Amino acid sequence: MPKTKDKKETPLMKQYYAIKAKHPGAILLFRVGDFYETFAEDAEIASKILGIVLTKRANGSASEVELAGFPHHSLESYLPKLVRAGQRVAICDQLEDPSTAKGIVKRGVTELVTPGVSFNDNVLDQNKNNYLASIYNDADLNGIAFLDISTGQFMLAQGSSDYIEKLLQGFQPREVLYRKSDKKVWQNKLDEKYHVYYMDDWIYTFDFANETLINHFQTQNLKGFGIENQKQGITAAGAILQYLDETEHRNIDHINSISRIEEEHYVWLDKFTIRNLELIYAQREDGIPLVEILDKTQTPMGSRLLRNWMVLPLKDDVKINQRLSIVKIFVEESGLRENIVRHLKAIGDLERIIAKVAARRINPREILQLKKALQSSLPVIDYLIDSEEPLLIQLADSFNKCETLLEKIENELLDDVPIVFNQGNLFRDGIDEEIDELRKIARSGKDYLVEIQQRESERTGIPKLKIAYNKVFGYYLEVSNAQKDKVPDEWIRKQTLVNAERYITEELKSYEEKILNADDRLKVIEHNLYVKLVEIAGEYVQQIQKNAKLLAQLDCLISFAHAAEENNYAQPEINSGKALNIKNGRHPVIEKQMPPGESYIPNDIFLDDELQQIIIITGPNMSGKSALLRQTALIVLMGQMGSFVPASKAEIGLVDKVFTRVGASDNLSKGESTFMVEMTETASILNNLSDRSLVLMDEIGRGTSTYDGISIAWSIVEFLHNKSDKKAKTLFASHYHELNELANDLERVKNYNVSVKEVADKVIFMRKLKPGGSEHSFGIHVAQMAGMPNEVVLRAHEIMIGLEQEKVSAHNKEKLKEIPKSAEFQMSMFEANDPNYVKVKEILEQLDINRISPVEALLKLNEIKTVMQASLKKKK
Repeated sequence: MPKTKDKKETPLMKQYYAIKAKHPGAILLFRVGDFYETFAEDAEIASKILGIVLTKRANGSASEVELAGFPHHSLESYLPKLVRAGQRVAICDQLEDPSTAKGIVKRGVTELVTPGVSFNDNVLDQNKNNYLASIYNDADLNGIAFLDISTGQFMLAQGSSDYIEKLLQGFQPREVLYRKSDKKVWQNKLDEKYHVYYMDDWIYTFDFANETLINHFQTQNLKGFGIENQKQGITAAGAILQYLDETEHRNIDHINSISRIEEEHYVWLDKFTIRNLELIYAQREDGIPLVEILDKTQTPMGSRLLRNWMVLPLKDDVKINQRLSIVKIFVEESGLRENIVRHLKAIGDLERIIAKVAARRINPREILQLKKALQSSLPVIDYLIDSEEPLLIQLADSFNKCETLLEKIENELLDDVPIVFNQGNLFRDGIDEEIDELRKIARSGKDYLVEIQQRESERTGIPKLKIAYNKVFGYYLEVSNAQKDKVPDEWIRKQTLVNAERYITEELKSYEEKILNADDRLKVIEHNLYVKLVEIAGEYVQQIQKNAKLLAQLDCLISFAHAAEENNYAQPEINSGKALNIKNGRHPVIEKQMPPGESYIPNDIFLDDELQQIIIITGPNMSGKSALLRQTALIVLMGQMGSFVPASKAEIGLVDKVFTRVGASDNLSKGESTFMVEMTETASILNNLSDRSLVLMDEIGRGTSTYDGISIAWSIVEFLHNKSDKKAKTLFASHYHELNELANDLERVKNYNVSVKEVADKVIFMRKLKPGGSEHSFGIHVAQMAGMPNEVVLRAHEIMIGLEQEKVSAHNKEKLKEIPKSAEFQMSMFEANDPNYVKVKEILEQLDINRISPVEALLKLNEIKTVMQASLKKKK
């Protein structure tokens, strides 16, 4: 059959498809009147995500097309749902007034919102940065850049792929960019974890990126930012600015600097350690990360900074001790702390508000919040100065009070304004003469009309003169037929009724025009004044950004002080030595989860590079070995963040790297076993050690056979001890008691165990670390405590005894083979007339196998063993 000629599309759909073609990877929200509409495949996706009705629209005389839409005023509700679902959303608005447009209304994309690029408060998490990351792969060296457009924070770094993955793990970007040709390099590592977007290769060239950054910052080069040698990082950062341009984000003056993430200034935390220690995110749904314990901040920007501090602990003891000194002030001066906190609460998210000013996306109510933030900052500065503490005075001196801007907002903007700036009612009286006149007209229009009616009635002698309005010819004077002979000549007759006639006058028409146009004119004038006010505020972006950073730092340090007081933390001593000496250390998270009436059992830890470099900790499962390892790392990291620590005393010689291999971390979806992942993580540790590293290893080798596991664990301890140039301080928890032998051969290896107390038929975990190795694992006790059925526990005990006997007798097998058959005999446990035989028989006959508890069974076995030993002794 011959194809029928395609029927024409409507002008509206032609316009839609033309705009959609420019943004093929985004859902296009197409403004039509009071609705945002989506069409075709976009409509199907949007209807599922948003739960809105999917219908069809006749495309002119052509075939129908799927349609789904929502009212334009609901954008704030629906947009976040689309973005959180990982969609890129192009917002297409009407660029002219439909009432005055000739033909199809002009439309265009005003913003392209992506998971990593948004100013929308409903899309953003106020306590977390919303980073857009860009990665550039160049042989063995990679570049990476992070931008939070909502705050203007812009950073770059470069290094190995492991370093890049570590930064991604720490900063958790919402979206990652990379060039199309690197898809194979990053796809498996990134696509499952992050929303990704591929960009053309030409964007990822150094020359283009370097020029883009220089043009943006309006500098001759990038030396002033200290990044001129970061070629790969610059390439990644330039791609971010190009992406902003492509997504219609061009007002970005608040991105006024870029910094290098200086690896040498921060403690190295690999991706495994950040995960294992649960600094920012818990591994279980019901888990609590450390940040929830320490975050007592009052401002969103303080909360965001605290998260950055947690993944980037300092290695500079001067800066660390400066933070600790300020925390100490606020711990001791609770009154000062509470006074500042009261004002911090009112400041809000100053960092993101000023970014909206720069981007020209701030609404009038947010300008009022800016005013409130500036007002609330002033008493904070005063309290810092009045404290007479040099460190706090130094902090106060760094603030810019922005008093001129504050005064302008206070004097001009009303205290109660609408959320949008094109509806008027924004500015105070006395700001603009024309506004005052128009408001007088708009507010007193009816009074003025009454005045005209009364004046004309007296002048003409028409007592019942009326003034009214209709849509046909506006305001008019109405006179009854009985009085129409008194109408002045200058009145113009417009309409004759049965009993009356209607007239207009020049004065009435002039005032009518003023009244009808006053409201529209007011909106235009106030809009222009508002734009000027935002422009003036834009001149203070850098000063206010600096204030926001200072307030965030202050908020974090006060948060540390609050946590210290609430949880009885102590100020650590941070020095350049290599010893780690913790007295009565506690786990900051677990201690907060203890049942009522129970307290966390503290422990001491001492490690150095001369006497006690490696501690091998043995003890039963569930006895607290893993918690002890984690708390040691957390205490070190908290101290180097500038926080007080959960201990009675802590001396911390600066640690430059923290490595952990704790907990199960299977990645079965990629076909990797527990043991493979464990070995990969361990290899990463051993290949990146330094003389100031802290290493925590828990149950290494448990994923393979016992002898393989012991061999691997043994050799790892030897490696850590014998690396004379890298004597990493190590806590090594293990269930392999054979490792206790290492302390006899390696001088800096010491054995400790987590003590257990046996009372009657129960095992009590004392959770106290004491010198010496442990010889028992009490695994069967743990199984019973976990609720394992009795028959399983009993069978486990039988198997354990059998295996132990087999192990003991294995070396005698060859000798048994040499015994001639004539010498074979049935071994007897007792002589026929042995009274112990009768005693054992009675014990066994009295047992009820189905009811006896595992521990009672063990006690009976012990009783039988005692009888047997007595019999054997008698034979000898």
